[in-house]
Amino acid sequence: MGNFTSLHERRKQRNRTSLKKNSKGMLRLTVFRSSKHIYGQIIDDDKGTTMASASSLDLTIKGKYKNCGSKEVATLVGTLIAEKAKIKGITKVVFDRGGYIYHGRVKNLADAARDGGLIF
Repeated sequence: MGNFTSLHERRKQRNRTSLKKNSKGMLRLTVFRSSKHIYGQIIDDDKGTTMASASSLDLTIKGKYKNCGSKEVATLVGTLIAEKAKIKGITKVVFDRGGYIYHGRVKNLADAARDGGLIF
C-alpha cells in the first residue's frame, strides 16, 4: 500500500478526470487545504488562468483569527471567493475538491460559496 501522498494524488487525478469529462468549458473552483490555511481558486482551464482567488492568508481574515485552519475561517474564505466571482461576473462553476473528502473545512468553503451566489 502506498503512502498518503501517492494515495492523495491518485484521488485528486481521479476526481479531476471525472470533472473534465463531465463539464466541458466550465470554470473550476478548486480547493487546497493545509494544516494551517485553506485556499480557493476559480480557474479557467481552457486559457490556463486564475479568474479569482481567496485564502485564509487574506489580511482581513488573518488579522481576526489566531488559528486560520478552522471551519469558520473556511466559511469566510468561501464567502470571499463568491464575492470576488460575482464582481467578475462568474456565477456557474464546477467544484473540484481535489483529493480531499467533502467534509469539514472543504464542505464549509463550498457551502459558503453556494450561499454567496455561486452555482455548482
